[in-house]
Amino acid sequence: MSAWFSFNPKSYFLRHLQVMLFSLGQMWRQPFASLMTIAVIGIALALPASLYVLLQNVNAISGDWDDASQISVFLVDDINEQELKQFNSTVQTWPQVMASEYQTAQQSLIEFRELSGLGQVLDSLPKNPLPAVITITPDPALSADNIQQLIQQLDDIDIVEQVQLDMAWLQRLRQINRLIERGISLLGLLLSLSVLLVIGNTIRLAILNRQSEIKIMKLVGATDRFIRRPFLYTGFWYGFLGGIFAFGLLLLAMVMLTDPIQSLIAQYGSEFNMQWYSGKLLLLLPFIGFLLGVLGAWLAVNRHLHDIEPR
Repeated sequence: MSAWFSFNPKSYFLRHLQVMLFSLGQMWRQPFASLMTIAVIGIALALPASLYVLLQNVNAISGDWDDASQISVFLVDDINEQELKQFNSTVQTWPQVMASEYQTAQQSLIEFRELSGLGQVLDSLPKNPLPAVITITPDPALSADNIQQLIQQLDDIDIVEQVQLDMAWLQRLRQINRLIERGISLLGLLLSLSVLLVIGNTIRLAILNRQSEIKIMKLVGATDRFIRRPFLYTGFWYGFLGGIFAFGLLLLAMVMLTDPIQSLIAQYGSEFNMQWYSGKLLLLLPFIGFLLGVLGAWLAVNRHLHDIEPR
């Protein structure tokens, strides 16, 4: 109990601060080797982070396409405009439908004539080959199953000739996105393992270089916890600075790629703005680096410290 009450928080944290600065000084004495290790860790962290940013932007774009998806309902040839208006008004009352608009067969012919430039060919036909059509914008909250149910509901109506929703390409994009997401997770796991190995090997070399010092410390009664502490802080600095380095690489990529990407998107008439999640990654990358650094150092110290015993 006396040992518990003699605990001095100020002295405890001061010792940790001293060890933290000591570990940073040890790295500073070997700037080239330390910078190389930090750069390797930073690149390993930046690669999955950049792929994550890319995937999030692709998901955002595909989400916008989801909202803009429309159902084309082609009607039978003998429907008149009054029936068309009435059917369109009925469809607009359905809860699954956000908006709908109709186009008569004659309006479809005029539009096709203007867009195709085949006026003479169309004039030679005995009758208008184009049907009346209703374009339906479903509620964005509908799931894929609900949209399929809406299509089936429309297809069961007598005056409906065909219902078309071209979602195959978007479904393929979603599958690709899920595949990329799993690939990023696997890549992140493998690169995290590589960070652990890099930091573990660096700490192992540091332990071997200070082997004689560790033996003397054990001879005078130093505990494993006391000896382990500076190596853990060394792992902390490597991981934390590696995370900062990774964020710097992302900032560099942002500066170099934002304007070209925005110019390319503008060519397609889109107003989508590339998101880099810089605030989120500024917190996340150093934190992940810190965790990997401390874990890698802990594993290395526990593996090699017990092998060093004074004789």
